Amino acid sequence: MKGHINIAIDGPSGSGKSTLARNLAKRFGLVYIDTGALYRTVGLHVRNLDISSDDREGIIESLKTINIKMTLENGGNAVYLNGKKVGDEIRTPVASVYASQVSKIPEVRQFLLDIQRETAKHNDCVMDGRDIGTVILPEADVKIFLYATDEDRALRRYNELIQKGEKVTLEEINRDMIWRDQNDKNRNIAPAVPAPDAIILNNSGFEENQTLEKAAEIIEEALNKRNQGL
Repeated sequence: MKGHINIAIDGPSGSGKSTLARNLAKRFGLVYIDTGALYRTVGLHVRNLDISSDDREGIIESLKTINIKMTLENGGNAVYLNGKKVGDEIRTPVASVYASQVSKIPEVRQFLLDIQRETAKHNDCVMDGRDIGTVILPEADVKIFLYATDEDRALRRYNELIQKGEKVTLEEINRDMIWRDQNDKNRNIAPAVPAPDAIILNNSGFEENQTLEKAAEIIEEALNKRNQGL
């Protein structure tokens, strides 16, 4: 792959965006940027301060005491919250709720926008989230909107958390996922919808490698057209 390249992967929770983005980064030699981790980190900060997830003013005020740094480590990104590297504590169902709530606030989105764009500006990268192709990287070379059935997505997230030792139920995951889907789709600021020029990829029933191969085909075809000036 030649030249500067940005790939945007969007889609709902549990569709496999992060896994696909990481695999694409390895396949094409790109930097992987997990934007969802940034919102989850803001949510973690808010929760650490005992601020309610629906306390808009409190969340905005908390931005004055937060320092988020994204660094590139081993071909991917690591996120630091006030000097401390964050880990699996931002991947719990509670963290998902906080992330979805803070992401609706324009001041939070603006706070994180520069971090995301600057990282992409200086790196050939693949970035995943919910508004990458519509807001963060509207000029991305390739945009993929990834989705799957509610059942598939809930089971994937459940298995992921169980493997990490979390004590959750499939019903809990399904309930949280449905709530977050509606919250993300209907928010006024940067709703989680496909960009007009995004390629829709339904990976229901796909194994991880099948999703990767199909996405790789989409990317290679799009880049070939770009290189041919089509």
